[in-house]
Amino acid sequence: MESCSAVEREVEKVFSKFNGLKDHSSKNLEELCNSIQSIQRELRDDDKLTATQTLILTQTVRRIKEAVSRLGQEHKELHSTVSKVGKSIDRNFVNDLTSIATDGAFEGVEKTDLLNEVVCEHFMRQGMLDIADALITEANLEIAEEKKEPFLELHRILGALKQKDLEPALSWATSNKDRLREINSCLEFKLHRLKFIDLLRQGRMSQTEALYYSRHLSQFATQYPRDLQVLMGSMLYLRQGIENSPYAHLVAPIYWDEICDVFTRDACCLLGMSVESPLSVSIRAGCLALPPLLNIRQVMQQRQVSGVWTNKDELPVEIDLGKDYRYHSTFACPILRQQTTDTNPPMRLICGHVISKDALTKLSNGTKVKCPYCPIEQLPMEAKQIFF
Repeated sequence: MESCSAVEREVEKVFSKFNGLKDHSSKNLEELCNSIQSIQRELRDDDKLTATQTLILTQTVRRIKEAVSRLGQEHKELHSTVSKVGKSIDRNFVNDLTSIATDGAFEGVEKTDLLNEVVCEHFMRQGMLDIADALITEANLEIAEEKKEPFLELHRILGALKQKDLEPALSWATSNKDRLREINSCLEFKLHRLKFIDLLRQGRMSQTEALYYSRHLSQFATQYPRDLQVLMGSMLYLRQGIENSPYAHLVAPIYWDEICDVFTRDACCLLGMSVESPLSVSIRAGCLALPPLLNIRQVMQQRQVSGVWTNKDELPVEIDLGKDYRYHSTFACPILRQQTTDTNPPMRLICGHVISKDALTKLSNGTKVKCPYCPIEQLPMEAKQIFF
């Protein structure tokens, strides 16, 4: 991030200088054009130039030459500032990433097809179905139409929501009502609420229709009583308009953005997919991990201990990508480097460190076990199982 910030500062300098040059040049050129037009009007009816007119013309020509020369010099200085951006990129970014790359990571037909499928799914998630179809054809992938259909329906409904058309989403939510309730989704309520608010915005002429539609909201009375009270109270202001009432926040555009996010999240949940594209997440995680990996490799080479990092499938140190990239609570034993299971659960030692049950058994020395991270000793039976 520091490298990106350094380059960004250089780019900002270029923009600042460019805007300054643009304003200064426009002002000078406008003054010169006005001066030339003024002289042109004076000389239009004169056959001969007077001494005063000749002097004015000479001064104007000199001013034009000085302005052109000054603009040329400022343009050269701008080029110098632009060239510093390239130097900053070369200085802050490493071009050669082969030292931390895994050789043969995507070699072989099976791995290549897997990578192409991931890229294809990313395009389908983004609604770029024509690009996905072209990739399927050129890469000779076999992707069933049943796998494409959820993405087609998802983007069709999202497109309608962005056009403030709730009917496709309401129809989908109704057909998936039971499954949405299983995951405690609020999607159906928020769709009906938006539909009710849309009727209120039409004023008194839709009052009867809004009252009839409120029957759809009765099923949510126990879950969202406060929200329903607000919706019913807003009907008192139909005469003057909801926009001019204490309930004006109900017609805020943010609710339409929110419903798109809620629909995407719940639809992906029902389809067994993550909300974000795995390819996008992998690329962002890789960008966060690259700088520390490059620093580690450089330190290893300087201290001549490059042999420490020989296993390409395992990093020499743990890299914290932040809480945004923690997607599950599966515990991996730091001793045996294995994920825990129901038969091999995570165990908490009295010192607070956690290892797997199998590691605890192997570390037990008779009646005592010593923590592998600190000098605390304890009885094996004092370890407590942890449930995530």
